[in-house]
Amino acid sequence: MVTYQFEYDEHVRCAFIGAGEHSFRNVYPAFQYAPVDLRAVCDRDADRAGSYARAFGAARTYTDHREMLERERPQAVFVVTGYTDDGDVQATTLAEDAMRAGAHVWMEKPTASSLTRLDRLAATSAQTGRFVMTGLKKIFTPTVEKVRAILDTPEFGEPSSISVRYPQSLPPFAERGDGARMVGFLDHIFHPAAVLHHLMGRVTRMSYEWEPRTGASVTNLRFESGAVGTLHLTAGAAVTSPLEHVEVVGEGANVVVENGVRLTYYRRGADLPYGRSASFVVDDDAAPLRWEPEFSLGQLYNKNLFHLGYVPEIQHFCDCVLTGTTPRKGTLDDVRAIMKLYEAYARTEPGTVTAIEH
Repeated sequence: MVTYQFEYDEHVRCAFIGAGEHSFRNVYPAFQYAPVDLRAVCDRDADRAGSYARAFGAARTYTDHREMLERERPQAVFVVTGYTDDGDVQATTLAEDAMRAGAHVWMEKPTASSLTRLDRLAATSAQTGRFVMTGLKKIFTPTVEKVRAILDTPEFGEPSSISVRYPQSLPPFAERGDGARMVGFLDHIFHPAAVLHHLMGRVTRMSYEWEPRTGASVTNLRFESGAVGTLHLTAGAAVTSPLEHVEVVGEGANVVVENGVRLTYYRRGADLPYGRSASFVVDDDAAPLRWEPEFSLGQLYNKNLFHLGYVPEIQHFCDCVLTGTTPRKGTLDDVRAIMKLYEAYARTEPGTVTAIEH
């Protein structure tokens, strides 16, 4: 059951840095279902900050985030900003400033543009005693959370392989040293990489083939557990087609997520002898299980804020702030694993096998 914002007994005193279109659609509206007391909005555009403050109930606006941090002294800060001209992540420095001012930070991905910058952010977190949580929404979706629960059951067995499909282009190898050219890849690799890491653990080896017309690629992966996988980045696919596909195979069982909202669990135990089976209908206790929303009722699960994972990740962040506990998901360790994979793509030519050290 979801608790609405006004029903919480205790709220997190929050400020928000950023007034962009993404945050207007997906982050500010999620506060309706979390214990957020939004005190102030900061943006370089004063008119825009004022519009967002009026729309989402903040009392004050600022154009200087340091002034806002000094005056408001928030418990937590949300940061959703963009990139510098050379491809650096603006939010990384803003998150450091917020932690030094005494606030915990929720920031939209990507967390940083390099492992070096991530190390600095982690050092600031350790020095200040404030945590950073990154918005890895895919691992908070109802379907991926259910997949994780299925993988933890003895009936599924040890995960042996995974296949992830996601629409993303990878620039030519010669251009990957240019931060500005890598912004699109950095911005989106966080989604499939978060799913891979959450479900299968660390990647220890990878190689890929790359297609030059669209920038599509297919990557072979080896995980620390010994499992294998593929990441198919489907640049060139039609925008009208389902964008994502995830399949994990265990031992006599597999689970599939299609289009982010259709989940099918093919359970072990069915018996269909080849050449002797007259019916494909198996016993109920071994039949596949399937879940998908109906999209007809005005239910919360039909909102993209829920089935895309925005509300669950913000609820988790607020719960951690209120209870004084560190996040379990969206952590800097999670981000480090993603950035290891990102930097492997940046330094590895197509057709080359590279080890990923942790």
